[in-house]
Amino acid sequence: MAKPADVSTKKLISLAPDNWVKWVTQIPDIVVGEILNSEFQWISRESDVLIRVESKQYGEFLVLNELQLRPSSEMPRRMRAYAALAEEKYKLPTYPVLINILKIGDEEIPNRFASNIAGLQARQDYRVINLWEVDVKIVFEQRLPSLLPFVPILQGGEKESTIREALRILRADEQLNQLETVLAFFATFVLESTLVQEIMRWDMAVLRESPWYQEIEQRGIRIGEERGLRMGEERGVRMGEERGRREEILSNIEMSLEVKFGSDGLELISQIDQISDLERLKEILRSIVVANTIEEILY
Repeated sequence: MAKPADVSTKKLISLAPDNWVKWVTQIPDIVVGEILNSEFQWISRESDVLIRVESKQYGEFLVLNELQLRPSSEMPRRMRAYAALAEEKYKLPTYPVLINILKIGDEEIPNRFASNIAGLQARQDYRVINLWEVDVKIVFEQRLPSLLPFVPILQGGEKESTIREALRILRADEQLNQLETVLAFFATFVLESTLVQEIMRWDMAVLRESPWYQEIEQRGIRIGEERGLRMGEERGVRMGEERGRREEILSNIEMSLEVKFGSDGLELISQIDQISDLERLKEILRSIVVANTIEEILY
């Protein structure tokens, strides 16, 4: 049985920080100084990883790494805010990088924020890295252990032999072996679940230990609790709690469908919303994680 995974972005990047910053900046002589505190007192938000670096050509500056599960239209404004706050706190120029993990559509992903109010202009450029466009070969050639859990969704990473090689490297290193749950989660996007079980040699229930699955679950819980509380106030605590549990599961299902199948998966929501049985809804939620096609979910 695999260990529960601690795969915060800081943990991933700290596995090989020098190689990471060379990759995200494409500056060959860059050297990591330290990973800084990225919590800003002005906003209740912590950017993923803020690293102080130095280069002969550019001197000392910050690399701000923002890792997103999927693209968001809110990111241009956020990247502008994070970069400005980092520069204000540490008095150093900032190189912001946005890394998107999963593709959810064909829309163009912006790489800058821009506004113009009465002739006053504001602009913030940032580098965008979409993992589905990254050649899987660089993970092995440039020794980027931070990307090993994402191998199945990288360009060319869907082959069984490539996933097995990534797993072999993870299991051979005590610092990396806890990341196999994440590798398994993304492997279900490209391989049959039975094959993933064979490769990993453990029950697929371990996928629920994945931080990505937990993110889906926790977001659903928060939404469900909020909706349940409102219902409880309006119609009585008992009825509100029961409906709140249903809303919680439906929120989990909606989030899971979006992560796994994009907008096509969300088309099932109207059909699933007609189901009142909580156990049936739980079964659907579990099936989404290991499903290979949308058709497998309701049957």
